Amino acid sequence: MALKLKYILLVLLVSLQLELAAGTIRAGAGRVVITPELPFYLTGYAGRDSMAVAKVHDLWAKALVIEESPSSRIVIVTADVLGLTPAISEAAAAQLKKKYGIARSQIMFNSSHTHSGPMIWPALSVIGDYDAETIRRFTQYTVSLTDKLVAAVDMAMQNLEPVQLSHGTGQAGFAQNRRYKPGPDATTGKERSNRTDHDVPVLLAKDAKGTVKAVLFGYACHNTTVTGTHNTINGDYAGYAQIELEKKYPGATALFFIGCAGDQNPMPRGTLEYAEQHGKELADAVEKVAGAKTENLGAPLRSAFVRTELPFQPVTVKTFQKELQEGTKYEKRRAKLIMEAMDKGWDLSAHSYPVQAMRIGNRLTILSLSGEVVVDYALNAKKQYPGEQLFVAGYCNQVVCYIPTERILEEGGYEPVSSQMYYGMPGPFEKSIETKVNAAIRTVMQKVGLQKK
Repeated sequence: MALKLKYILLVLLVSLQLELAAGTIRAGAGRVVITPELPFYLTGYAGRDSMAVAKVHDLWAKALVIEESPSSRIVIVTADVLGLTPAISEAAAAQLKKKYGIARSQIMFNSSHTHSGPMIWPALSVIGDYDAETIRRFTQYTVSLTDKLVAAVDMAMQNLEPVQLSHGTGQAGFAQNRRYKPGPDATTGKERSNRTDHDVPVLLAKDAKGTVKAVLFGYACHNTTVTGTHNTINGDYAGYAQIELEKKYPGATALFFIGCAGDQNPMPRGTLEYAEQHGKELADAVEKVAGAKTENLGAPLRSAFVRTELPFQPVTVKTFQKELQEGTKYEKRRAKLIMEAMDKGWDLSAHSYPVQAMRIGNRLTILSLSGEVVVDYALNAKKQYPGEQLFVAGYCNQVVCYIPTERILEEGGYEPVSSQMYYGMPGPFEKSIETKVNAAIRTVMQKVGLQKK
């Protein structure tokens, strides 16, 4: 009895010391299955023309709440889907503000961008010719998904407990730039761009006993190991990595966020076995960080959220009239959308683009960029803030198109030009896109206490 009492007192003392050392930081994790009821159309590859009827493993929405006080929190929500629409993320954010007083700047949504997940309509609606009943099911799923994102946060709020946060960075090597350098060799595929970000950022939350309760980790690579020839639900390498980490740390919640992966593909690719291989490599990199010396983090918690307008290059009615007559089925669908919008007088001049930053203590900042962001944005941000540990995430809050740099716009190709057709956008962005995104980055970084070097 005396030994048991001594043990209880020791645990309470360690818990108190942990709370004081962490600046009274508490954290909690939650998770909800978001696998759709099958059969269901998947998204990400235009070539699929039938519904998926099987799954490899479940898809998840997960949440990590980090709290200094009821008025000082950051909330990170991850989802195993291609990308959230503005309607989904903003509706979930509004519900969470009403329930818990969480400000918009305090919550970030990240989509893993698995190409083996459900259609998140109306994003990429151009890739299929869907009937009314199918669209009804898509809408039913998105409404349910919104509720489940909130439910994951509800669970995390219920699981709040004192923790010690720590972070570190590992490496994984399977991401490869899928673009080629300009010039004659580009057409033969001999000069692949060497721009990659192989960092594996890791944030750990451990309880008073030193048990890992949550691990947030990221990587800048498309979740396209499983190609369009497959038609089964799975989370690609990110799904396998989360499964592997939750085996390594029983009782922990593993949350994956994707980095600036717009021009990054996994190599090799094409099979579920490769996806599992990449997932294990990523999980091993995280485990290596967790087993080495990490840097502790505490209060304060700070966050910022802004929007900037990204203008499109001018388009004409004649362009879309020609596409409607002579274009591919995808060009005709996009042209129909744009012509109808023009007829209604809707503003097609610019895209409203959110940028966000969350800072934990005075060393770690999570920079959250929306859309399919190319890797240069992460590489440049890390150069501009060399004294800060940066987790640079893409695919945050909404995924409605690619976000290229000025250089990539000049080079042309899929990311800056032809992808806009599949996303139903009027055309490429103006070259000012990079300047505007970087200005928004500077704004949110300043708001959380950082100045560009």
